[in-house]
Amino acid sequence: PGTPAIQNAIPMPYFGTTPFAAPGLGLLAGLLMLVLGLAWLSHRARHAAARGETYGEDGPAQAAVGEAVASSSASTDVPPLPVTLALAPIVTVVALNYLMAEIVLPRVDAGYLAQALYGAVGMDAVRGVWSIIVALTAGVLLLIVLAWRRLPALGDTLDAGATSAVAPIFNTASQVGYGAVIASLAGFTLIRDAVLGIAPGNPLVSLSISVNVLAGITGSASGGMSIALQTLGSTYLAMAQAAGIHPDLLHRVTAIATGGLDALPHNGAVITLLSICGLTHRQSYLDIFVVAVVVPVVVLVAVVWLGSTYGSF
Repeated sequence: PGTPAIQNAIPMPYFGTTPFAAPGLGLLAGLLMLVLGLAWLSHRARHAAARGETYGEDGPAQAAVGEAVASSSASTDVPPLPVTLALAPIVTVVALNYLMAEIVLPRVDAGYLAQALYGAVGMDAVRGVWSIIVALTAGVLLLIVLAWRRLPALGDTLDAGATSAVAPIFNTASQVGYGAVIASLAGFTLIRDAVLGIAPGNPLVSLSISVNVLAGITGSASGGMSIALQTLGSTYLAMAQAAGIHPDLLHRVTAIATGGLDALPHNGAVITLLSICGLTHRQSYLDIFVVAVVVPVVVLVAVVWLGSTYGSF
């Protein structure tokens, strides 16, 4: 809650929420994932140590990373930022995000947004996105000021950051477009009815399953979320309102649900991670599966139960 992560940002325009939707449930879910994930990794580490396993010799990937770090360290004599200053941009992003979303923007007279020229929307539909934009911009500017001496080629740094941002922007845009095309097909009616027929009295269950399945099929958390919300977001919102479920709860359940089946073997992040580490699926995927699939799904079940029983908090 409060972070500008894409999984936390995508649900906002569909449910009229902010990055701080259901903060209690979000923090509790994160804590459970941390505890269960560390418990599994500690268990595996103890067994590996008992078998006499070590980290082994550096492979080509690890050697390349080591050389890059050594080269970077030798390229400047400027001391590193103190921890407090290094954390300042992150704290600024979260704090300003909250300030804009919960205090400043709700008080802004934005009646003009209802005009067709501006999209015929209300402040609730845009304040989450606007607050993230303002917070990230402030965080970037603060980082530039604090690390000015450590950025000898500021233009190249900004150019690299902007270039890296293009891929996720277009990935999300194309996935939303793909979802719109799928929703327009006649056969989608059967899929929609089947998905909505799962636990018809509780849209949280149906939403969790649909987002998880689509994330698994696309191998992308943001992809599965975008398609699910583009095709069924308004339907789930109407179902939740009829059942007395707060939109904040829909937002948080959706964000958590993307972190389950998205990490199946064909996921791009999984493949990239194994490539960087110089390992194969056979060597490492069991641990990835437990930490990135099993644990999030277990936590999702707990969150859906808590939300259905106690509501959003």
